[in-house]
Amino acid sequence: MSLLHPDDLEPSRLARGTYASRRRFTYIDAAVLLGLMLCLLMLIPAKLIVPNMTALGRPGLIVAVLLFCWWVLARFSPRLAMIGPQPLRWVVLLYVLSTLGSYAVGYLRGLTTMEANNADRTLLYTAAFIGVALIVADGMPNWSRLELVLKVFVVCAAFMGLVGLLQFVLWTDVTVYLMVPGLEPLGFVPGFEIRGSGIRVASTTMHYIEFSAVMATALPFAIHFTRFAATRRARQIFFVLALFVAAGIPATVSRTGFLAAGLALLVMVPVWTWRMRYNMLILATTLLAGMTVVKPGLIETVWGLFTGASEDPSVTSRTDRYDMIYSYFVQRPWFGRGTGTWVSPQYQYLDNQWFAQALTTGVVGVAVLALVHIVAFTLAVMAVRRATREVDKHLCAALASTQLIGVAVAFTFDSFSFTTYATIFWLMVGGCAAVWRFTHPQRTVRTSAPRRLGQEDGTRSTVRS
Repeated sequence: MSLLHPDDLEPSRLARGTYASRRRFTYIDAAVLLGLMLCLLMLIPAKLIVPNMTALGRPGLIVAVLLFCWWVLARFSPRLAMIGPQPLRWVVLLYVLSTLGSYAVGYLRGLTTMEANNADRTLLYTAAFIGVALIVADGMPNWSRLELVLKVFVVCAAFMGLVGLLQFVLWTDVTVYLMVPGLEPLGFVPGFEIRGSGIRVASTTMHYIEFSAVMATALPFAIHFTRFAATRRARQIFFVLALFVAAGIPATVSRTGFLAAGLALLVMVPVWTWRMRYNMLILATTLLAGMTVVKPGLIETVWGLFTGASEDPSVTSRTDRYDMIYSYFVQRPWFGRGTGTWVSPQYQYLDNQWFAQALTTGVVGVAVLALVHIVAFTLAVMAVRRATREVDKHLCAALASTQLIGVAVAFTFDSFSFTTYATIFWLMVGGCAAVWRFTHPQRTVRTSAPRRLGQEDGTRSTVRS
């Protein structure tokens, strides 16, 4: 039977500010690198890349690819590899096999130069995305380090929200003042689009819908830290940040943002007290009233997005493509036309990630992607039920909500083609797996060289927590 070494205590269970471990204190760990990636991804406009590179040359994505390499190297080291069960690894393996299988099928079909180039890029994107998910799932040692990453995410999202609000109010692209020396703009630069009484803004992302999806994903975590931050001052700061995040959603004038935020709140409400629900209702009403004062007619415009959806060109253009999509799908239904081969301008924009997945990776690819959502959501819900502290239950529910958001927004735009949102989505997938591990009743504790009492250094044993 495994014995619990007194030095193998979980740091988050001790007094605040205490760190107990046999491991030497690490200044740069997975949480720090993930925070760096989020800052580079969200604070620097998406249009800026390393010179002479494609969209994969965004600084944040380069860090994400390096995280994938780090995880692979760690798996080859018996002293670094995370031990114990982790369902997400098997799901990611299926996703990778599906992606590679469709990639091979595409080359067997014969690809144009444009298709082949984009297929290769898609493999690199896939490595970056799953690297982020696996590093979060296996590299977060405890609740406090995961919370650090999510706090960085909320702060960066609030900055994006502030930039979007300035664009919305001033009708000026303030991202031109965020140029970083050494980076160059990509060919496409998002502009403004007039809709009703306002304009649609993209902040530092590449599209209005992407911006709204990122804000909706960040909203549950902004609310979480507003309620559960350690000090009153910190709670006040996160309250202000939550306002910027929430205000960024109507600034996009996008159905996707409101739908995603509604789904997030639908998951969060059951873990709230009645007082919390009342306070959120008052704050939401006050925020909408304030936005209406700043931009008269905004409420009418947003209401018209839903009541007039059947006549909206952005909706009808999607439905008009159904026959075209079906005709391509039936030609290669199982593994699709090849990973990443549906590329514009050779083919039409789909504005639907599920359709893009069906055409490029077939039924198998759609099933595996659906499995990613289902498993991640299930792991987060299991963590909600296992958690004993209210703060942990609330955080797990916030992570579960991101999977419903991911399913919904994939119907409204090519979500994996927009790398800011796609990277954040996979980070949340990893977060769902991490909290499942944190709450596992027989969780294996990760140390540099865990051992039983009496064993010699350099050997490894399962230590229960």
